[in-house]
Amino acid sequence: MSAVQQNLEAASAKYSSTFTQGHLALPPSKQYLVLTCMDARIDPAAAFGIELGDAHAGASARDALRSIIISEQLLGTTEIILVKHTGCGMLTFTNKDAYEIVEKNLGAEAALELKERNLDFLPFPDLEKAVREDIDFIKSTKLVPDNVILSGWIYEVETGKTRRVV
Repeated sequence: MSAVQQNLEAASAKYSSTFTQGHLALPPSKQYLVLTCMDARIDPAAAFGIELGDAHAGASARDALRSIIISEQLLGTTEIILVKHTGCGMLTFTNKDAYEIVEKNLGAEAALELKERNLDFLPFPDLEKAVREDIDFIKSTKLVPDNVILSGWIYEVETGKTRRVV
């Protein structure tokens, strides 16, 4: 287990909120990327012991491939920590459900645009399987070098704890 991963485990319940780092450079100083869900109940910096300037943060691997490439190739990151979480909204619907609600709320033109774009909302019914699939996705692409360190985790929103899956 890498030092970054050890830090994630040790610091998952700690929090620090003082902001005095507005002067930090754009590239992450510790050269890693955190992929986690877009969810108001997760504060990756506090939950995973990441100080401002240490790392990048993102979402699902498929959704964030562009950001992964930018982070790795242009900004020098060398490790990816992928984190999904319990109670995730992505566990609660299917693509069919999302398409139907868009049509109901935004109308036929919006529904047609979704169909034309063939947008996948990337829902998943099994949290651990979704973590493994995202790690496998990253491993399978030629767009991320083989020497990039990968790990997959689940953050428990109920307890603030993080556990390793991959």
